[in-house]
Amino acid sequence: MTLKVLITIALLMAAFHAQAQTCVETARSVAPAMTDAAKKTHEQNLSLARAAYEQTSNDADAIIWLGRRMAYLGDYKGAIRVFSEGIAKHPKDARFYRHRGHRLITLRCFDDAIRDLETATKLVKGKADQIEPDGLPNARNIPTSTLQSNIWYHLGLAYYVKGDWKNALRAYKECQRVSKNNDMRVATSYWHYMTLRRMGKAKDAEKLLKQFDGEIEIIENADYLKLIQLNRDEIRPEALLSEIQGDAATLGHASLGYGIGSYFLYNGDRKKAMTIFRKIVAGNQWASFGYIAAEAELARIK
Repeated sequence: MTLKVLITIALLMAAFHAQAQTCVETARSVAPAMTDAAKKTHEQNLSLARAAYEQTSNDADAIIWLGRRMAYLGDYKGAIRVFSEGIAKHPKDARFYRHRGHRLITLRCFDDAIRDLETATKLVKGKADQIEPDGLPNARNIPTSTLQSNIWYHLGLAYYVKGDWKNALRAYKECQRVSKNNDMRVATSYWHYMTLRRMGKAKDAEKLLKQFDGEIEIIENADYLKLIQLNRDEIRPEALLSEIQGDAATLGHASLGYGIGSYFLYNGDRKKAMTIFRKIVAGNQWASFGYIAAEAELARIK
């Protein structure tokens, strides 16, 4: 690596710290709600990840898993520091920008997240995609996402919660290109559809969902499929509302709730939408995308 490249990397790192320092340091951070059994499992996994890191602290995978395991237990700021260390050691590895970008979204540092995720898109440009292993395996233990789909997916979300529909649409169109299985297609298309509706492109949005005609086999994104079916008029909103009635304390309910609220919002019932968004943020799924998006909607009306 040339001296010029090293200087450029150092300057970029310094710029990130100058820009992100205030947001990360002052951001609110809420520990995730979990059962005692789940917490014990996460703590054991973190202990193993830390031991692997201590043995090979320069290894990219060891750094990534340490950061991911820290984040699962709610140490989002610590995870960001670990991913920043990874960037300093492996500046061309897009995975560190992808994961740091995710956790910057968690802390509501959206502009910083966008910078990281846009950098990640440049680092993977022209490269073959790769399966991203799950930190929380699904029922079949089959990963459903890739590095590139996660980069574009999270980038789209960061723009979406800022209300930058144009750039969100750009990200979701790119995410569609690398969403190769039904689970990713369902998740990507849901946010893609929502973005089009917020832009007033109802016909384009309706056309997008035509691909989901008939039975769709998925592994883990059942809530997003239900929301697609809602917007295809195959499920009534009241049926989905019954699933979250009186309970906003699960990840699924935050996701379903935000989708249902948005359905009412872009179909003209703003009052009902805001009632649902307030219900979500009264729950304990602070780090979920449904919660973050609902929070952003309520902030916009203020």
